[in-house]
Amino acid sequence: MAQAAVRRSKGQCEAFWGEYAGDDDFLLYLGNQAPSLKSLRLISCYDVSNEGFTVAIEKFPLLEELELSLCSNVGEGGVFGVVGKACPQLKRFRQSKHSFFDFEASGYNKDDEALGVATMRELRSLQLFGNNLTNEGLTAILDNCQHLESLDIRHCFNVNMDDALRAKCVRINTVRLPHDSTADYDFQVQEPTWSRYRSDSQGGDDTDADDMEYGFDYDLDSEDYDDYCDPSRYLNGVYEDDLDEED
Repeated sequence: MAQAAVRRSKGQCEAFWGEYAGDDDFLLYLGNQAPSLKSLRLISCYDVSNEGFTVAIEKFPLLEELELSLCSNVGEGGVFGVVGKACPQLKRFRQSKHSFFDFEASGYNKDDEALGVATMRELRSLQLFGNNLTNEGLTAILDNCQHLESLDIRHCFNVNMDDALRAKCVRINTVRLPHDSTADYDFQVQEPTWSRYRSDSQGGDDTDADDMEYGFDYDLDSEDYDDYCDPSRYLNGVYEDDLDEED
């Protein structure tokens, strides 16, 4: 149906918004059929990959709005840098992740996506929800995206808003910071997850499952933690069906 709609537009399609739909092949089809596209919003499109998106995005030179919300297979690996070069007129960019997930791993660059965003120099509105960027990445964005009017970095808990960053944000009309309320957020907000990878005492880079520690954002004395540990959570639905009488 989506292909038929795009085909009937005869090259004049200016906006495509898709949820739980679309894959690499369709995105490439859209690129070939809609060269005048100005708005592309993909939500929960799990079948779109970095590779497919990178090829397709270069076919949208007139793009002004891009949303990649809950698209877990698109983001890292310099993809946003490709967007910055391919879409020089981009004014609005939104990336919302399922939840903030922080980890320490050798070779992992937390600011990979942020440095790509910093190449989108005509941005007016930017939302990065649950991103791993640090002060360094945010500084790059603020220094290079001089036209920003709205900035939303809620749940970006690696950012520490020091005096230098606050001074850079003064010129922006609307700013939402990491710990600001998510009451008006239009997706379900999940608890942040923290973990760290420990290298061995010899300074090795290899990490196996035994060297991995996970920590969840629960207060040990809270009702949420009691609920999380309640065995009844695991004794319903399909899981209960898998248990025999002895279990």
